[in-house]
Amino acid sequence: MSFLTVSNVHHTYFSSEAATEALQDINLSIEKSEFVSFVGPSGCGKTTLLSIIAGLFQPTAGKVLIEDQDVFANADLSIGYMLQQDYLFPWKTIEENVTLGLKLLNKNKEESKGIASTLLEDVGLPSIEKKYPRELSGGMRQRVALARTLAVDPKILLLDEPFSALDYQSKLKLEDLVHKLMKEYGKTAVLVTHDIGEAIAMSDRIFLFSPSPGRLYQTFEVPADLKNLTPFEARSHSSYSELFQTIWKELESLEHQ
Repeated sequence: MSFLTVSNVHHTYFSSEAATEALQDINLSIEKSEFVSFVGPSGCGKTTLLSIIAGLFQPTAGKVLIEDQDVFANADLSIGYMLQQDYLFPWKTIEENVTLGLKLLNKNKEESKGIASTLLEDVGLPSIEKKYPRELSGGMRQRVALARTLAVDPKILLLDEPFSALDYQSKLKLEDLVHKLMKEYGKTAVLVTHDIGEAIAMSDRIFLFSPSPGRLYQTFEVPADLKNLTPFEARSHSSYSELFQTIWKELESLEHQ
């Protein structure tokens, strides 16, 4: 049994004037500790599917299971969600932001402080617990958001373009950091991105979606010689360029269908 399964998922958005089909007959599975990416043109339903996997709303039809449990409205499943914005509370210290989820889970205060300290060190930000978000750069704030997401020990990490608002250097550094921590912590992760290169550099597999309505169009296996490299190293490997061109041609063909 796969760690995560998406079975026959359809989703339609209804308004007073129209019904818009966002997803049609999505079937896929993800293994434990696997890192996958969703790519595709605008309107292919990537973020809608990610929100359904997060259990934020129920699909019109079909189901999503994590370890054989339905994700919708399941308080027993811990799912981490990291967005483009860091959404740190500006009036709280970094330590208070990182431990917020633990506080909601009624975890011991001293234990929570220890977890925050360890995670902040893991993301390369030691000794900043008492600082406030306004004192940090955008890249540092996203590192704090990553620490906050990992603090509650989620079963899966969902990443909705978390690097897109960063400058290029910060983006590359954070890609390497996320990739490293997912391996070290043995986490399963799903990344939504418009950046083909980012998907190739970070993933084990890439799911390409077609638009209007969103359908799973093709799945690409990232070569083993890339999987063993950091994202930064992978970008200069010959297999990276080959896979980039293959996915790019498929994306181009979707635009002309």
